[in-house]
Amino acid sequence: MVDIAHQAAINPASAKPAAASRARVPLTAIDPGQWRALAQRAVEPNGYYLPGWELAVSATARGRTDASALPACDGSRLIGLMPVISLWRAWKIPLPALVSAHPYGTLCSPLIDRDAPIEAATRLLQQARAAGAHALVLNDVALHGATMTALNQALNRDGLKPRLLNSYIRASLDATQDGETLLRDALGTKKLKELRRQRHRLEEHGAVVFDVAHSPDEIRPALETFLQLEASGWKGKRGTALVQHAGDATFIRRAVPALAETAQCEIVTLSAGATPVAAGIVLRHQDRAFFFKLGIDERFARYSPGVQLTLELTRRLCADPAIASADSTASADHPMINPIWRGRFAVGDVLIPLRRNDPIVALVHGALAAHGIAYAAARRAVRLLRK
Repeated sequence: MVDIAHQAAINPASAKPAAASRARVPLTAIDPGQWRALAQRAVEPNGYYLPGWELAVSATARGRTDASALPACDGSRLIGLMPVISLWRAWKIPLPALVSAHPYGTLCSPLIDRDAPIEAATRLLQQARAAGAHALVLNDVALHGATMTALNQALNRDGLKPRLLNSYIRASLDATQDGETLLRDALGTKKLKELRRQRHRLEEHGAVVFDVAHSPDEIRPALETFLQLEASGWKGKRGTALVQHAGDATFIRRAVPALAETAQCEIVTLSAGATPVAAGIVLRHQDRAFFFKLGIDERFARYSPGVQLTLELTRRLCADPAIASADSTASADHPMINPIWRGRFAVGDVLIPLRRNDPIVALVHGALAAHGIAYAAARRAVRLLRK
């Protein structure tokens, strides 16, 4: 259990006295300085669980508000943090399990201290048990990353094994390579020649400029440009653009400047003359970048503005000595990013039992399987209706 009165990792201004013995606390009860320090020491980067991002998500983002946290402490030091919601909140399943809180980006690997990874993982599992959970459901975790390695080792100590619910492979970038060589090997000379031809055609509308906004003052207008581009395309037609929903718009307008304050977010924009034709939001955590979202002006679609922007971003990341890799955070078989970023890694959903031979874990597993089948059937029905 976490004794809030004796843990400097918990913000006493945000924690209620009645919650002194609770293992699950509001995200706002975590001391921001301790959270940032843990993020710097995390065994595996996750830009979507940085405090400036996840707190903004939990405060206003549509369908993602009011997340809690399982904090793991070693004395007064925060060594682990897992944002969570209940299984009922996630999927209306009335069983005692906790689910990783979705931070808008597609990565939910919890933060675990690299100086004590197994201890941190063990204490996170203890916190989940103390909170009354019989299982944890980790969505969108890097299956072979250092975080899952630590959790697997902690589970092995207790004679427990995780269950893989589903998985997929997504694109990543090895930014330690030379950018031009990487692009040539990935796309081939013929495709690059075609893209150069499209860029020359785009230059007929004005000089093509790739710009990077860093500081909060620079990033705010760049964010508005991105939001306008995203809403002008197919996402706007489907009603899924960030700016179309008040909570989502508030979240992104809080999160991006907050991370810019600590040099953990930038917005890249490609313009033809005075007209922005593509823009993207990129998070940075430790030596990894995260390509969050891309917006384009579809009036220029014939010139592949999204691809042109991604080529420039690839060159920039490969030339940056602080970045070793980039996560596309894209879906499997993404038609734009997969041909360019040829690295691959496995992401999936994992069910973690917290007690041996617990029949409730089997119930949770079965309920999740039934939910997955129903969800897949609903998606197929929607696709058929659209056709």
